[in-house]
Amino acid sequence: MAGTTSSPDALNKDRRVRHGERPELRRTGRVLPALRFTVLVVGALLALVPFYYMIIGALQKERDTSVLGLLPLPRNLTLDNFAGVNESIDLLRSLLNSLIMTAGVVGCTLVFGLLVGYALSVLSFRGQGLVFALVLLVQAIPFQLLMIPLYVMVVRYFNLADNYLGMILPFAVNSVAVLIFRQYFLQIPRDVFDAARIDGASELRILRSIAVPLVRPAVLTAMLVTFIGPWNEFLWPFLVTKDATMQPLAVSLANFSQANSTFQANPMGAVLAGACVLAVPAVVLFLLFQRHFTSANLGSAIKG
Repeated sequence: MAGTTSSPDALNKDRRVRHGERPELRRTGRVLPALRFTVLVVGALLALVPFYYMIIGALQKERDTSVLGLLPLPRNLTLDNFAGVNESIDLLRSLLNSLIMTAGVVGCTLVFGLLVGYALSVLSFRGQGLVFALVLLVQAIPFQLLMIPLYVMVVRYFNLADNYLGMILPFAVNSVAVLIFRQYFLQIPRDVFDAARIDGASELRILRSIAVPLVRPAVLTAMLVTFIGPWNEFLWPFLVTKDATMQPLAVSLANFSQANSTFQANPMGAVLAGACVLAVPAVVLFLLFQRHFTSANLGSAIKG
C-alpha cells in the first residue's frame, strides 16, 4: 500500500498548531492592541474637549454655543477678549498675586513635607504612629469644614485679611505631600542613613545632602500636585481678600463684570480668555517636568 505524503503547507500548519500558533490567536493578538489603542485615543480626545472649547470660546468674537461653534469661522475669531479682560481686571497684577500665593504654598509644602515625611519614615520617636494617624485623619476632613474657624483665626485674631500670608497659611502643610515623601523615604535602604550617622553627619545634613537628592522625583511630583491647588484656588482667597489689587486671578475672574460695555457681544469670551491665561502655567509646568515623574533607582545608593 502506497504511503501517504503530506504537503509542506500541511506540515507547517501542523507544526504551528503543535506550538500553539493558531491563526485565530494571531488575529486576536493583532486586534486587541488596535482596539486598546483606539479606546485610549478616544478617551484622550474626550478629555481634551473642554480645553479645546475653552480656547475656541476665548477666541470667538460672538459666542456660538451650538455644535458648529466648535469649528468657528475665521471671521468670528479675535484676540480682543484677551486685551479686554486685561484692561478690566489688570491681568498682570492678578497673575502676580496668584504666583506669590502659589510660590509661598509650594515652598512651605516642600519644606514641611520633607521634614515631616523624613521624621515619619526614618526617625524613631514616641508617638510616631499617632502622628501618622493624624496625617491620615486630615486627609478625611474636607477643607470646607475648617474654613469658618480658619477665617476667624486668620482674619479676626491675626488680622491677615488682604495679606499674602493670610492666603498662604491654611495651605502651608499638605498632608498629601507628607505621604508622598514618607513613601519615597521608606524605599531608601536604612544602611544609607546609618553610614552617614557613623561618619558624624547630623540628621539635617543627612536630609539635605543624602535623602533629598534620592527622592527628587517625589519633590517634583509634590511640587506639581501642590501647584495646581493654590493656583486654581478660589474660595479661600475670595474670603480673605476684598482689595482688588490683592486678589489672585481666579478671584478676579469671578468678580469680572459681564455688564462691561467692552464685552456686550461676548462677555463669556472674556471670562474664557482669563481662564486660558490661568491654565497656561499649569500646563507648561506639567509638560516641562512630566519626564521626571519616574521613580529613581533608590537601591543604587548601595554598592554590591
